[in-house]
Amino acid sequence: GALHEGHAALIREARKHADFVAVSVFVNPTQFGPSEDLARYPRTLEKDAEMCAAAGASLVFAPTEGVMYPPGDETRVRVGATAADLCGAFRPNHFEGVATVVAKLFALAGACTAVFGRKDYQQLQVIKRFTTDLFLPVTIVGLRTVREPDGLAMSSRNAYLSPEQRRDALAIPRGLTEAARAFAA
Repeated sequence: GALHEGHAALIREARKHADFVAVSVFVNPTQFGPSEDLARYPRTLEKDAEMCAAAGASLVFAPTEGVMYPPGDETRVRVGATAADLCGAFRPNHFEGVATVVAKLFALAGACTAVFGRKDYQQLQVIKRFTTDLFLPVTIVGLRTVREPDGLAMSSRNAYLSPEQRRDALAIPRGLTEAARAFAA
């Protein structure tokens, strides 16, 4: 939900790999923790669908929660060490929710190429891991992080940041860039 230029870049990349590009727009409740922002997460489906079409999507799949998690649903994809540290250590069950819904989408899509952003690098690695482990007929492509003009990674949640928080958040890409420069030198 609340798609942006980073998502459009994913769609354009997918177009390089396939003639038919399906985009899922689904705010997945199983990847949100009890104190996270599921209820207030931005949902702009009409605008999202327009952006998808403009970027080259052939289809927008925007299922309801009841479609993705039918009555009596109890099956989850359990993830291991790849999901344990970093973000996973602070968001219990987050990556299980991600892996479960993505596995369901892959089951619906069948053999395909799926494009994910490297902004959520741990998520990308979890998806690659379970795709390999479960022998899913899916090729995973990771796309570089798309950034705002000031260097902040594009995110639907950037709208939550105050001007001060946004300024502070810029320390992350600046610090990483400086570390990479120092390492290269």
